[in-house]
Order: sequence, then C-alpha cells, then structure tokens
Amino acid sequence: MAKIVRIEALMVDLVPKVKRTDAIQSFVSQETPIVVVTDSDGATGMGYSYTIGTGGPSVMKLIEKTLAPALIGREANEIERLWRDLMFLTHATTVGAITALAQAAIDTALWDLRCRRAGLPLHVMAGGAQESLPLYTTEGGWLHLEPAALVEDALRAKEAGFGGAKIKVGRKHVSEDVARLSAVREACGAGFEIMTDANQAFTVDEAIRRARHYEALDIAWFEEPLPADDLGGHARLARQTTVPVAVGESLYSPLHFREYLAAGACSIVQVDVARIGGITPWLKVAHLAETFNVPVCPHFLMEIHVALCCAVPNARWVEYIPQLDSLTTRGMAMTGGRAYPSQEAGLGIAWDMEAVRRMAVPGSTFTVA
Repeated sequence: MAKIVRIEALMVDLVPKVKRTDAIQSFVSQETPIVVVTDSDGATGMGYSYTIGTGGPSVMKLIEKTLAPALIGREANEIERLWRDLMFLTHATTVGAITALAQAAIDTALWDLRCRRAGLPLHVMAGGAQESLPLYTTEGGWLHLEPAALVEDALRAKEAGFGGAKIKVGRKHVSEDVARLSAVREACGAGFEIMTDANQAFTVDEAIRRARHYEALDIAWFEEPLPADDLGGHARLARQTTVPVAVGESLYSPLHFREYLAAGACSIVQVDVARIGGITPWLKVAHLAETFNVPVCPHFLMEIHVALCCAVPNARWVEYIPQLDSLTTRGMAMTGGRAYPSQEAGLGIAWDMEAVRRMAVPGSTFTVA
C-alpha cells in the first residue's frame, strides 16, 4: 500500500483525421484530459477521458479544484473507496457528463497504477476472460458520405478481416437511409455485419418506422435511436422490432443501465469507460449486463476498451475508431480483423510523453501535491 502524493494533469486537443458527422452533430475535436497519479513509492499511473469538442476545460477545472486535492494522502490501491468518495464529494453535480469524465480520467490512472504495481496487464487484472475480440469499423460510415464511399470503406474493412461496419442513419427520409444501407449489404454480402447509429435523432414513431425498413436488411443493431433519457420510448421500440436496440454511450450511471435492462429496453450495452466514470463502474455495468444475458459492445476508446472487453466474458465487438495515434508510439494490436490487448503491465497504452507534453493545450497543465 502507498499513498497518493502527486497528481499532474493536462489536456490535449486532437483533430479527427476524417470528417465525422452524424444526425445531430459534427465531431470537430477530441479534447483529451490526461491525468498522472504518483504514489509515495514513486510508482505512477496514467489515465484519460475525452469530449467531442466542448466541456474539456470544465472537466480539467473539476479535477484541479475538487477531485485531485481530495486524493492527496489517500491509499492509491483503494480504488473502489476512492471512486465512491469522489462520487459523493461531487454529489451535487452527479449524475452528469462533466463529473463522469473527470472521474474517469482519475479512475483509469489509478487502475493503470494498480496494474503496473502488480505487474499485470489490465485485461488480466480485471478478469482475463478472452484473448481477443472481433473489430467493426465506424470511420467510413459517417452521415455525409454517399453510398459509393460507404461501399468502398466497407469492402476495404472486409478485405482486412473486419466483421462489420457501422453506418450512420438519420437522413431526411427513410428511403435515403435504406439506399445507403442496401448498397453496403449488396456489396459486402450477408455475412458482413452492418450496424446502424442514429445518435438519438428520432422520435418514437419515426424510430419504429425506420426499424421496420432496417429489418429486411438484417441489421446487427439500431444504436441510440431515441434520446437517451427516453426509457419508455426505447422499451416500446424494442417490443416492436426484431432489430436489436443498442444504448449506452450517453448513459452516465450504472443505475441507468439497470433500468434499461430491467425494462427490456435494450439488447446490446455500449457502456463507454469515459462517460460512465472509469473502469470501476464500467466493470459493474458489464457484469450487470451479463446477468441479463446481454452482450457488451462498448462505444469508442478502442485503445482501452480492447483490454476491458477481453476482461469480461460477454463482450462481443471492439469499435475501430483510431484516436490516440499522435500521442502513442504504437497502436492497438490488430491481426486478421481482431483486436488484441497489450501484454504489458498497465492499461496497455504506449504513451509518447514527449508528444503529449508538446501537444498540451496552453494553460491546461497543473500539479496538485
């Protein structure tokens, strides 16, 4: 056991390599809060979270002024206790995205520290259930792309061994969505999975209508068809379609996942390690889903989700959206369309510290000791 003596943090703002659009927004930048925790033995752990272009400075201020000071002098290995103490410390601002993202940056750093001290990779430390997971790609399925571009990217992914591709939906009329999805299905065949993502754009009646059209194309899932807080709407949709309903990237508490699962409002859980508040609650949600016989297919953050997916038995897919290439010395291991977790101790992310410091947003760096 060793006490936390120093917390350092900064934020990097990453610009996506491709244009990313969906039915409600554009992903213009990835604000990436990064936290390094040091204990009294000199051991360190490094964690992170993200936004899609807004809120990053608020996350950093919450860490600097509230969360980091509360950790100094605490036992670094008591991760569950620390997570709960921080949750109650910020009780007036939970459940919510800013607080969850701030907690995630700290919690992932603490898990990295724990794994490094134990000499174990995260996927083993957290469960060790699987050796690898199949990949599906999202990078070529954005809403502004026309059918020819979607087909080109999907065929390239299929050739590389990927098992599927996610296509954004939410064009003005359902016929446009069907045309785009049909082009990919015709080109890639029945064995290639097509995931769809509406990014919370539809009303209940429109989601039911579109799902009816998607059924004929054997869609793997219908992701975020409705606003995330419309539990009843998701339950109604799930009762009226054979297309699996996927939710999770916009849920910020394990209790919300419990409500969805208990109501039969989803059949795929897409818990996001940053938006749920870190590895500690992520594992709770994954195991909760397992008790409902529901798979986990997490949203984004493939560099850390590959280890978490291999830690639990009910993970099915890793989503391919590269995001940390400019901050790391090597990327996630992939062979034949499958993702493999790092065997090195820690989260398994090969940070390039020179690049991280060089790309830090001016004025974002601070130390609490």
